[in-house]
Amino acid sequence: MSINTFIAFLLCISLFIGSIVISTDNYWIFASGSSFVMVVGGTLAATFLGQEARYVLLALRGILSTFSVQRIGRSILNQEVGRIIRWGYLSQQKGVTALEQEAQKVKADPFLSFGLELVLSGYKADDIRSNLQSVANSTFERNMVPANICKNMASTAPAFGMIGTLVGLIIMLDDMGTDPTQLGNGLAVALNTTLYGVIMARMICLPAANKMTQRHEINRFRHELLLEGLALLADRKNPRFIQDRMNSFLDPAIRFDIDKQLRER
Repeated sequence: MSINTFIAFLLCISLFIGSIVISTDNYWIFASGSSFVMVVGGTLAATFLGQEARYVLLALRGILSTFSVQRIGRSILNQEVGRIIRWGYLSQQKGVTALEQEAQKVKADPFLSFGLELVLSGYKADDIRSNLQSVANSTFERNMVPANICKNMASTAPAFGMIGTLVGLIIMLDDMGTDPTQLGNGLAVALNTTLYGVIMARMICLPAANKMTQRHEINRFRHELLLEGLALLADRKNPRFIQDRMNSFLDPAIRFDIDKQLRER
């Protein structure tokens, strides 16, 4: 679990509840089952109506996945450079066919496995760049579908909150002739739907969409880093040349250093 995400979510909820506790003793006025159903149910119904069910379910799963740890960190990018450089030395010493065993080790990584298969198949560097760039772009576009659905839900939830408020106001005005003293309470309940809509949008859907987008962008960056390294590997470039080229993509603080690795050995 991502501790940072979990703590941030708890802090957000705590600040909201804390402000209510400080402001009033009547806490239950903020609890409304009908408002919850109107906002959450309406948002999900509209989303399923406008999107394919498979992608909506992926989006809902993606919201939960934001609490998981991001697999691609800064250290991982450094390790990816080191792996390509190690493959460069291996192909220099034993030939490209020596990488066949390495291909078996990376089967779990579709992008890296496909890229290494292209190298072993004898594709030229430019062809590898072109093919892997297409894979990187299409993967990013597919991954962004759930994130975009979450953004759409973030814009839909406040709208249903407003719809719920209007429904509540209509009901309240209809009851106005029987007991005008209940107008205040009725208005408070009606406004709960607007509150729930904003909470769902700004505390759940939009943050999840932003985090999903950021993670997919990091993954695309990793793919672009790897495709460059694999293309240079196919071009039989010197490992130090590969290091310098791949390091040009990275933050100076996490660049790979062959000499440092040799000294540590």
